[in-house]
Amino acid sequence: MLRLFIVFVSLFILGCSSSSRLDGFVYYRINANPTTLDPALIVDVTGASIAAKLFNGLVKLDENLSVVPDIAEQWRISGDGLKYTFFLKKNVRFKNGRTVNAHDFKFSYERVLHPDSRSPVTWVFDKVYGASEFKSGKAKEVIGFRVIDEHTFEIRLNSVFAPFMNMLTTTTAYVVPKEDAGRLGPDFSSNPTGTGPFSLRDWKQNSEVTLVRNDDYFEEKAKIKGIVYKIIPEDLTAITDFELGNLDVISLPASAYSKFRDDPKRKDDVLAMNAPNTYYLGLNCSKPPFDKAELRRAVGLAVDRKKILETFYERRGRLAGGPVADVIRAWRLDAKANAFAYAPEEAAKTIKKLYPQGLEAKLYITADQDVVDLAEIIQAYLEKTGLRVVIKQLEWSAYKQAINSGEPDMFWLSWWADYPDPENFLFPLFHSANFGSGGNRTRYVNRDVDRFIEQGQKSVDIEKRNDFYRRAEESIISEAPWIPFWHRTDYLVKQPWIKGYKIYPIHTMDKGLGIRKEPRR
Repeated sequence: MLRLFIVFVSLFILGCSSSSRLDGFVYYRINANPTTLDPALIVDVTGASIAAKLFNGLVKLDENLSVVPDIAEQWRISGDGLKYTFFLKKNVRFKNGRTVNAHDFKFSYERVLHPDSRSPVTWVFDKVYGASEFKSGKAKEVIGFRVIDEHTFEIRLNSVFAPFMNMLTTTTAYVVPKEDAGRLGPDFSSNPTGTGPFSLRDWKQNSEVTLVRNDDYFEEKAKIKGIVYKIIPEDLTAITDFELGNLDVISLPASAYSKFRDDPKRKDDVLAMNAPNTYYLGLNCSKPPFDKAELRRAVGLAVDRKKILETFYERRGRLAGGPVADVIRAWRLDAKANAFAYAPEEAAKTIKKLYPQGLEAKLYITADQDVVDLAEIIQAYLEKTGLRVVIKQLEWSAYKQAINSGEPDMFWLSWWADYPDPENFLFPLFHSANFGSGGNRTRYVNRDVDRFIEQGQKSVDIEKRNDFYRRAEESIISEAPWIPFWHRTDYLVKQPWIKGYKIYPIHTMDKGLGIRKEPRR
């Protein structure tokens, strides 16, 4: 009787939920409310993924991670590498009906830099000529942003900066209409209007975000009527909703990975992507005990990263040889491949030599259960070599504040590429100019590394540029401000009626154009 009741309830839930679904819409799960949908303010993956479907920039990335036209149909870079001239398409319209022109890009980019915007992503345009004067209020405009005519826009840099075209593919470089952004002010964050293949229909805070197809989109139209992002913090609830057919695509949480991977009925619907990221144990180089590189290297030898990856992490990634993601690195690390090979006796010997009376360090983590479990594994390995670890859990905002301020001795974190250039892993994370919230949370300082990164940024020759980046990464590996663990592989599962869905290595690449929905069987 109880079994029949459970079946009845399940069917009732499925029937009710299915009837409330919008016909022709695809349903995704996100685990948190987007912070903002304003391109000038976005820093989170969730917001950026949604914004990519609402807006466009001058350029975008193709499936080979090459920069290709978006609103700019072509461009020209001056011989000295300082001037970028973009020629805009003439058939692009904002959702309000107005045609996009070069003035809109000047406004949008200056809006990011304007002090009143309080944008956390001004770094995208920091290299533009006149940007610093405008940010400080000493100039009324950025003279490096120049409107040549209605459909020709020019950007001039202070100095050669090789990653600049890649940076123009980020959400920060999307174009917004001045009349809407100006009229709405801070409310533009939750009522955005852009040029993308979808527009925002509704945003129910902490419940769902609904996008509807833009039938006036200037390129290929979406094959679905819209997208609903259901905000579901709990993994178990999301898995249940997916199995009931209420969600069409979900990212597989660790707790459900093996279940779906080993299900013969689901094997063709589980998708994988080698994502450009690095998960790491950060060591605070600015204070004892990890101001000693010898001790940091010992920590790397004390933990069997390969075994953890193959057991606890169920091989859901690739072992990391260094901080730069393997799918972006353009050089070999053969000489350094075993820099963190498991050698507990050597680690214990070093720790005993440096701290004969014993050593204690605090490891800060978030309260996520997977991270808690991993931290306890790391703790056990380190304690076997004479390093006592005290684990401290914090909720996300307090955790981020603590690591930005240099409070912990050790911390667990990951870095995901904003754009596909090794510089995105090297400059924010290891250059001495970026302590704390800038990305260098280990507070690592090496002037040679600074110089290698800067030389790479300024090198137009790609082979020379990659050689500078290689030298920077090898120096970083040798001093071990990070213990790189793995590059996570993304796994998603889709319903059988969803066709044409792809996982992209950079979250802003997904415009929602290829996916289609067949009748449910």
